Amino acid sequence: MCSLWLGLTSVSGVGTLSHLVPPAITLGTGMAAILTRLVRASMLDILETDYVATARPKGLRERLVVYKHALRNALVPVVTMVGLQFSFVLNGAVVIEVVFQRPGLGTLLVDAIFTRDYPIVQGIVLVTAFAFVVTNHLVDLAYVALDPRIERERGGRR
Repeated sequence: MCSLWLGLTSVSGVGTLSHLVPPAITLGTGMAAILTRLVRASMLDILETDYVATARPKGLRERLVVYKHALRNALVPVVTMVGLQFSFVLNGAVVIEVVFQRPGLGTLLVDAIFTRDYPIVQGIVLVTAFAFVVTNHLVDLAYVALDPRIERERGGRR
């Protein structure tokens, strides 16, 4: 409704980058709120741990303590949530593409379902499943990059 009243961006169709603003805001707002709350809660938990409390009396600047010691460990659950939310982005993109009349995999999937074009439906499901597998693998790699202890606990390289 704001786009219609203010006339700042187009609400549907394909065109310039301004056509992407309403779908992007619609798709990202809910996930941004969840991630913000998770980062805050995770940081509050990590800032109360012993190793962060020990780093402060050693003379480290507060910024270094927060970014190097706390944030890195606080991002492990956030990376998990980002990996899980990827599925919501793919599923939400189908709805967003139909509502905002954007061409993409979601629109192609809906059209293929209505026309009973099963090879197209199977192809899109295969591409989506492959994207989930790749995302889960990237999340696992991000765990090791954020906290090398995770690889040692799994029995990886020593």
